Amino acid sequence: MTSPVIPTIRPARPEDVPAVVAMVHELAEYERAAEQCHLTTEQLTSALFTTAPALFGHVAVDEHDAPVGFALWFLNFSTWAGVHGIHLEDLYVRPAARGTGAGRLLLAALADICVRRGYQRLEWWMIDWNPAAGFYASIGAEQMNEWVPYRLSGDALRELAEHATTAGTRMGD
Repeated sequence: MTSPVIPTIRPARPEDVPAVVAMVHELAEYERAAEQCHLTTEQLTSALFTTAPALFGHVAVDEHDAPVGFALWFLNFSTWAGVHGIHLEDLYVRPAARGTGAGRLLLAALADICVRRGYQRLEWWMIDWNPAAGFYASIGAEQMNEWVPYRLSGDALRELAEHATTAGTRMGD
């Protein structure tokens, strides 16, 4: 029996985008929310490869340089610490590549960016029933129970935005 090939981690390239988009859709299906995922190749290409991107990506590739996992992330900022950190938006490894170390290596690459740049945090959210909780605990990640996430979207987002316009506080982009 041959041991699995350890993937290589590298920054995402334009030619990786279709595979990453497909994996985002696989992740949405896994999380039982496929109907909510509308990401296109054009959208992700535009987000990752613009002049001043706000989204960054790394891929885990197999021995043929084919993506088998990805991490999409962006910078956040801690006003208390006074430094940036990384927010991991999505991490996914295709089922056939699980057990190869791809997930750990993707997280290690982001941890390395944090350490080299002086960032103090690597953070992410996880759906509460995801079995990856044990893996995250094994690498020293701590669940943040005291912080409650909030989201403003859809009609509520538009209604609140109207207050900026009517109050004369609308800011330029």
